[in-house]
Amino acid sequence: MSTTLILLGFFIIVALSSYATFLLLKLKQQKQRQQALAAEREAAANAKRAQVLEDIRYIATAMIDDRCEISEGVVRIGRLFEILSLSERVAPEFPAFFQHFELIKDHPIMEARQALPKQERMKLDFVRMKSEAELAEGITADAKKLSSYQLKAPH
Repeated sequence: MSTTLILLGFFIIVALSSYATFLLLKLKQQKQRQQALAAEREAAANAKRAQVLEDIRYIATAMIDDRCEISEGVVRIGRLFEILSLSERVAPEFPAFFQHFELIKDHPIMEARQALPKQERMKLDFVRMKSEAELAEGITADAKKLSSYQLKAPH
């Protein structure tokens, strides 16, 4: 009888050890899948960030080449930096650019602009054109820097 108990105990220990090993292997596989998914998400985010930065450089170049109006370029680039959540971080590097952006970012566009009374549109145009005139040199300098901008690693 005691041999039977010893054998039964041995089989229970082997069974429990096997099950524990199975669970550990399953946990390891799950962690590997999670790491692979995290790496894929990070790679996709990096690719998206790189594409948005390329779009910023393209728009800045178009502004320099007069293929894009100053305010349109400022709003587009400002919005792209907002998408990347980098506005506050890069604003000090491009002061004229972001000063103009802050002034015009909430101006209505397209149908919303057309729906405004003519006087209101004229007021907004005056504010925009005055800012463009005052900041033109700085915005152009900022656009030149942006045309070859590379994101620096955070400190």
